[in-house]
Amino acid sequence: MTIPDFRMKPHHAWRCAVLLLLLAVGSVLGGCRDQTLPLRLTNISGHMPDLDFQLTDDHGKTVTGADYRGKVVLLYFGYTHCPDVCPLTLAQLHVVMQRLGPQADDARILFVSVDPTRDTPEVMHAYVNAFDPRAVGLTGSARAVEALSKRYRSAFTRGPDAGNGAYEVSHSSAIYVFDRDGRARVLATPAASRDDLVHDLHLLLATGAQP
Repeated sequence: MTIPDFRMKPHHAWRCAVLLLLLAVGSVLGGCRDQTLPLRLTNISGHMPDLDFQLTDDHGKTVTGADYRGKVVLLYFGYTHCPDVCPLTLAQLHVVMQRLGPQADDARILFVSVDPTRDTPEVMHAYVNAFDPRAVGLTGSARAVEALSKRYRSAFTRGPDAGNGAYEVSHSSAIYVFDRDGRARVLATPAASRDDLVHDLHLLLATGAQP
């Protein structure tokens, strides 16, 4: 399948990017979905790459996608200076984690910074832990972040400097959910029903990793 490589524009371009991504995925899934689980949100099983990266976590440790095998992962691209969608999304995901109860210990929110210049591991650690203890901040070189973004057809662009090093970053806002084997299974948006996301996470958490 081919998913468009989005070019972002300022002022909530992430909304358009996510809508296009959902339409592109939905248009080709028809008879190709993995029917083994009755997922409610957009089922991307077999249509997105497995979880694979090498970045630095918010403790300053180099980590890869393989380090999160055995966990259900919610991958989200954003940045700590984001004025609206990022804090709202992380707050939403915190509520979802709370609703999972003890099962949430087997899930991780991976918050990948699209602003690695300002988002050091220390900054990321303080930010993600303000939302949920199961959230992990990930940062890295500009090249590594861009490569991961392109891998999942996400996109971002830095706006003009407003002075004193202040600038905004427009970015798409899809939430990618991976199963315990690191396979992409669900695509969600910040506006997705929490009930549906909790439902799908329960299903994925109840399914063990392949030996």
